[in-house]
This record gives sequence, structure tokens and C-alpha cells, in this order.
Amino acid sequence: MGMNETPSGERVHIGFFGRRNAGKSSLVNAVTGQDLAVVSDVKGTTTDPVHKAMELLPLGPVLIIDTPGIDDEGALGELRVRKSKQVLNKTDVAVLVVDASLGRSAADNELIGIFRQKNVPYIIAYNKSDLVDAVAYGGNEIYVSAIDKTNIEELKNRIAVLAKTEETKLRIVGDLIDPSDFVVLVVPVDKAAPKGRLILPQQQTIRDILEADAAAIVVKEFELRDTLTFLGKKPRLVITDSQVFAKVSADTPADIPLTSFSILFARYKGFLEQAVHGTAVLDRLEDGDRILVCEGCTHHRQCDDIGTVKLPRWVRNFTGRRTEFDFTAGGAFPDDLSPYSLVLHCGGCMLNEREMRYRQKCAADQNIPFTNYGTAIAHIQGILKRSIAMFPNISPPNEG
Repeated sequence: MGMNETPSGERVHIGFFGRRNAGKSSLVNAVTGQDLAVVSDVKGTTTDPVHKAMELLPLGPVLIIDTPGIDDEGALGELRVRKSKQVLNKTDVAVLVVDASLGRSAADNELIGIFRQKNVPYIIAYNKSDLVDAVAYGGNEIYVSAIDKTNIEELKNRIAVLAKTEETKLRIVGDLIDPSDFVVLVVPVDKAAPKGRLILPQQQTIRDILEADAAAIVVKEFELRDTLTFLGKKPRLVITDSQVFAKVSADTPADIPLTSFSILFARYKGFLEQAVHGTAVLDRLEDGDRILVCEGCTHHRQCDDIGTVKLPRWVRNFTGRRTEFDFTAGGAFPDDLSPYSLVLHCGGCMLNEREMRYRQKCAADQNIPFTNYGTAIAHIQGILKRSIAMFPNISPPNEG
């Protein structure tokens, strides 16, 4: 991702679904004005979901997802259909593409049922309207043609209406500070970050501070103590990378609020309370209990990677138990969480809010505790109460 690009987790996710040969890929190309998807008369040309981040007027930054046919056949076809349905877990707006010359099928109606079940806003686009006489449309249905571009602009406008989000969406940190405040960010040089860059949560937090007309002061963990001494006045807030939570807590006076990027992102993605309550299971794990560690992105694993190395070590040292760990990355997330005593998730900066809500709901529906890296680390190091003190409506487990 380029330095000035909108992160995928902040883009409106638009998924195109339907049967093979309904013209999904052709319609994607017509809507975007680009040849993003391979078009062919051969059924099943799209074999895996195709993702493309772009700017789409009148929406702005979007992620377009072209999916395999929902009626694919055979063993491989079944896997492709499953992938198509998994895309719905992160879809903000669904476009059901129907061949206008054939009409809706049982597979199309099944998809509509899934849209409704998952509360995904959707529109039905009857493609190939150039082959039929009836081109009337209304409600959430529209006749379009990818060939002669009939009603393509109207379809884009309808998608934009469905995709509008509430103005009251939470900020990362901007609602916790006032103009002219300054915030100290403790940022160790992360080996997993691309050379010359900060990792995404740090970039987004700095941007949010600036949008609040406040100042961001960025230091490494060994510079914090001297920086706080030389500043001359107290910062409104100290935000740290979770991996150095203990040192930063020790170096930050008790009267200065302290939290972590990961905790702020749990709030931003809508699951901080669940993450805080989920830490309670760390106090009662037994030998052989399994923990699922989930990364929302894929990156080259370092020798001391936080998800696969540091966290398992810290959990085992804290609990004194021989716990077992499984790992997922990117879009992978199991439907069946019953083998696990805990889901331990990253901050989710690369996942959109809908997908994070889906993952936490999966855990809640199966009564599996769900937390994230920073919240768990704060609990393990005995500083969770301090780290969430700025959120008075959320209390650590067993603390009222």
C-alpha cells in the first residue's frame, strides 16, 4: 500500500455476486471503467475472488470484489462457492448480478436470503438488458447492460446511496483530545514494517490526531522518559505499541493517561468491551487449551514475530500452562471455533468494520472469549485497568 493510499480496512467493500455467465465480470468492468476482471463466454472464468482497490465516483475509495459463480459445480466449484459466501462477511454493499434473459434462479434467491440474514444492503442488477424488451426498474432492482452501458451511472449512484455510513462513526483517538493538545506516541522500530515506514495503525493514529488540530510527538521507547521531562508540560495522552507496554507504563507518570494503539483500534472497530472481558480467560487456562491467534494481514514472519512467537511465549509464562496455539492470517477465519478456549486477534487495521464484527459475532455465538493483542498484553502485564481508564464505561474483569 502506498503512503497516501486509503487503507483497505477504511474502504467501502462492494461485492458482485451471481451465477456463472450472468456477466458479473463484464459489469464490474463497466462500473469501474477499467478491465479489472477477465471476461469470457466460458462458464467459471472467475475462479477466485478478485479484489481491486480504487477510487469510484460518487463514492470515493472503494474495494471492488468480483466473485466466482454461486452455482459452480464439482469439488473445486464447491470450494469456490464457499469463498464467494465468505466474501459476504466483509461486504458493505452487495450487487446481485442476474442474467435478464433468464431471470432469477434458486441460487440467486438463496443469495438474497443470505444478504438479508447478514444484514448486507444489496441491489439486484439485471444484466444483459440489451437482450430483452422489459427494462423497467424500481426499488432495489435495476436493469443494466454492461455491453451498451445502459443505467451504469444509475447503478453506481444506487450503490453510493446504500454505502453511506453514519456521520457519528468513532474516531481512533480524535474524540479523546482537544485542539492544541499534544499526544506522545511511543513507536519502536518494527522489523515487520516496510523499510522507511511506520506500521498502518501508527500512520492512521497520527492522521487522526492532526485532524483533531492536535500535535503528535513520536518517540522510541528509550526516549520517552527524557522527552516527558523536557516537554515542560504534560501530554494529554501517551499511546504506545503494545510490545513495549511494560517499559512505557513504568516511564509514564501515573497522572498521564496511557493506552496502546491496539486498544484504541479495538474501540475503533467496535469490540473493546468484548476484548477486555475476553482477557479473563487468561487467568483460568489449563494445560492443552488451544488459542487461535488471528492476523488480519499477511506479512513476512520475523524471528521474534509478535503473533507467532512473542504472544505464545508471554501467555505461557503468565499462565504457567502448556497451552497450544493455531494461527491464521489475512482473510482466513474458521467457521467452527469450538476447539478453542480463546480467540486472540490483532488490531484489525487491514480489516473493515463489518468483517471484524462478523469475527467477534462468530466467537460470541459459540461462547468463545475474544480479545486482541494489546488488551491481552495489558492484562498479562498488570496494567489493563490503567490502559482503559479513559473509557469509564468499560471495567476490567472482576473489577466491577
